[in-house]
Amino acid sequence: MLFSSLAVVAAATAALASPVKPSGKTVALPVKRVSNVKSAKSLVQKGQARLNKVNGVKAVGKRDSSGSVTNDDVSYIAAVTIGDGTYNLIVDTGSSNTWCGAQSSCEPSSTGQSTGQSVSVSYGSGSFSGTEYTDNVSFGGLTVQGQSVGAADQASGFNGVDGIIGFGPVDLTQNTVSGSDSVPTFMDNLYSQGSISTEVLGVSFRPESGGDTDDTNGELTLGGTDSSKYSGSISYFNTLQSGDAAPYWGISIASFSYGSTTLASSATGIVDTGTTLIYIPTKAYNKFLSATGGSTDSSSGLSSFSTKPTSNFNIKFGSTTFSLTPSQYLVPTSQYSEFGLSSGQYYSFINDGGSSGVDTIIGQKFLENYYSVFDTTNARIGFAPAV
Repeated sequence: MLFSSLAVVAAATAALASPVKPSGKTVALPVKRVSNVKSAKSLVQKGQARLNKVNGVKAVGKRDSSGSVTNDDVSYIAAVTIGDGTYNLIVDTGSSNTWCGAQSSCEPSSTGQSTGQSVSVSYGSGSFSGTEYTDNVSFGGLTVQGQSVGAADQASGFNGVDGIIGFGPVDLTQNTVSGSDSVPTFMDNLYSQGSISTEVLGVSFRPESGGDTDDTNGELTLGGTDSSKYSGSISYFNTLQSGDAAPYWGISIASFSYGSTTLASSATGIVDTGTTLIYIPTKAYNKFLSATGGSTDSSSGLSSFSTKPTSNFNIKFGSTTFSLTPSQYLVPTSQYSEFGLSSGQYYSFINDGGSSGVDTIIGQKFLENYYSVFDTTNARIGFAPAV
């Protein structure tokens, strides 16, 4: 039986809950960092392309385990074993298929079997197509038998990585594999095969240290949460059940503010580990620029300032406000060379999400400061301050 975002939870406000305690040993896996940063503008355009994709989509007693992931300033990647090979795959809650072959051959092993079906997925800023097979897929010490895997014949937009392991809802696999309405995700199969007792993904991302670009500074917990990665209690919010964001990890935003200045009183967004920046509605973005004395830099596409902003940027879900300090939402000067930015200016990770439909992405630069929980069983998303 599959458990997905189709589960309905009646309450529409946040609930404070005690953390789900891991019942087994956390397993941390070292992974390789692959950098494909071309420019800050490419990052801006990548997130906006994902929003365009979202707005074009129509909705239709065990142990847990952990594995570490690496931040390459574009994607967090994890070493995932498929059959008898290991692949560096993007950790993406904004998609749900698992596939490989962007960099090297990806074929069924002795434990795998071709299904003869074609598979094709578009991500807005990239795509792949190929053939489907099933094989054993392992990550964090847990193995799924017979996982649907796409073997790419062609792929675009995936420099330096082998593919994606999708942690989005199963709805996003609809119409991606010929002959199937949808295919179970890696998490669906872990749950249905009894490897985890609840379909919960805990995500710990951390910012790069100084000018480093290859830290192994992330961890995924499968089947629960890791209380050592956050402080206090997790605040949970129900996922959206209708609209273009519903097939994703969709969430309602009560407000955005800069200091005491309200930028927007409502928005619809997705929580996406595969997007670097934070995108907010155009009207909110313009008010943010006005309040900070900033402008959109024509070269990088980032919001830029001649004087450093001093107030917090706040996102409110339900009745709970989550704040980012200037040091958290501004690009560190130590990373200017990585992003191709000019000295003498300040730049932020907050960008323009558009003026219609789904207009917000809660991306990595928020998730690096707040532990996040993707709870398929209870159709909810949780946040807590990262430690």
